Amino acid sequence: MSAATLDDTTVPKGQTPRKGHGRIRSRWAPYVTVLKYALLLFFLVFFLMPVYALVVTSLKDPAEVGVDTVWNLPSTLSFDSFATVWPKLQDGLVNSLMLAIPASLISSLLGAANGFVLSKWRFPGADFVFPLILFGMFIPYQSVLIPMTETMSFLGLKGGLDGLILVHIIYGLPLTTLIFRSYFAGISDEIVEAAEVDGAGMLRTFFHVALPVAPPAFAVAIIWQFTSAWNDFLFGAVLTTNRAYWPVTIALNNIAGGQAVPFNEAMASALIACLPTLLVYILLGRFFMRGLMAGALKG
Repeated sequence: MSAATLDDTTVPKGQTPRKGHGRIRSRWAPYVTVLKYALLLFFLVFFLMPVYALVVTSLKDPAEVGVDTVWNLPSTLSFDSFATVWPKLQDGLVNSLMLAIPASLISSLLGAANGFVLSKWRFPGADFVFPLILFGMFIPYQSVLIPMTETMSFLGLKGGLDGLILVHIIYGLPLTTLIFRSYFAGISDEIVEAAEVDGAGMLRTFFHVALPVAPPAFAVAIIWQFTSAWNDFLFGAVLTTNRAYWPVTIALNNIAGGQAVPFNEAMASALIACLPTLLVYILLGRFFMRGLMAGALKG
């Protein structure tokens, strides 16, 4: 028997050959396909194991929680752990929402303006400005923490959420600029030229031509910025000196970092803290994929 067979080489007269006609296929191809999907299933299960442990442990009765019962399903569903940790996380959740929403929206809008100008409007020094903006992506947080803290103290912005929002907006600009510049570069120049012929200036072209076609890029930028601001711990710990302004990551650390915190409370806290970012992914997920397919992260 031959090691390879020819798939459907005969095509009826008058019909267009379909994909796969005339293709040489190895007899081992079905086994390779099965192996590929088996490996994908294995990695899927492997990466979902912590999520499984997180959910089942948080739903157990405190009496059932233990190291030897981590993987066991709860005998009865119990929401006592959520009721216990909710008062400790409530203020932090509100603070993180007040931080992440404006930081992601403002940074995305400013990045869209930067990306549109750098992709469609040539000006002296444009080839220098864009690499200079991107340079901010490669500056570690730790290297600017002390001068940034001193600057925020000098400006009177240290201690509350306003300074923390400003920091996340500025640190998000390099990536959002890259996302929108790459996205707007795929828009035909004739559209911009047609708007100019109709008398539209740069701002009017941006608001009436560029923004209406940019929801996929906004989805990518907002998801990235919201997740980054929501998961921030370092800036929140350094720049918020008042306990009333602590984000949820600090509250979560105070719960999970204790010496005698039950597993179920720590897991319930983590599950509550991750729900907003999960909701953002669910709402903007389809636009996120469209943004990726359109080249929003291709530079």
